[in-house]
Amino acid sequence: MRKERVGFAVCGSFCTHANVLEALRELVKEYETVIPIVSETSAYTDTRFGSSDDLLETLEELTGQEVLYDIPSVEPIGPKKLLDVLVIAPATGNTIAKLAAGITDTAVTMAAKAHLRNGGAVVIAVASNDGLSAGARNIGELLVRKNYYFVPFGQDDAEKKPCSLIADFAKIPETVDAALRKEQLQPILL
Repeated sequence: MRKERVGFAVCGSFCTHANVLEALRELVKEYETVIPIVSETSAYTDTRFGSSDDLLETLEELTGQEVLYDIPSVEPIGPKKLLDVLVIAPATGNTIAKLAAGITDTAVTMAAKAHLRNGGAVVIAVASNDGLSAGARNIGELLVRKNYYFVPFGQDDAEKKPCSLIADFAKIPETVDAALRKEQLQPILL
């Protein structure tokens, strides 16, 4: 088992949660410590894709760690240097916009800010219906920033949703490994 400590932050692109949890299952096989983090929306919203209670329970069962879901619980990530890498999967357009603008008003954005203060790697697994429209500039902003690494992504459904982007969640473990070496997994665009 690898000793690097992984933070795994889940945002509210609920239709992707099943795929994201599969990637998490792979990470916990490889890394000794995986700390689950969820956005407040994910912590408290039931959808047709599942209940928030089921999501939190699954995250705790998979990782053996308590889920962090508010700003006070994630703030110590920075001062205590709790992580070696932070994965945000799915990273919604809303979260990516906040990261690009330096807004830290959710558990996930605070976790990123706290981790980045130590020069830690942040892995972004984009899931955004407006990634090739209003969200494009925010993705571009993070692509050129130090310590951000993207899980390879492409169009979700070019016919029905021409502006939608989705990461290949199965590539999260590879991207984490590369990010820990301060390298971007290539190719970024699928």
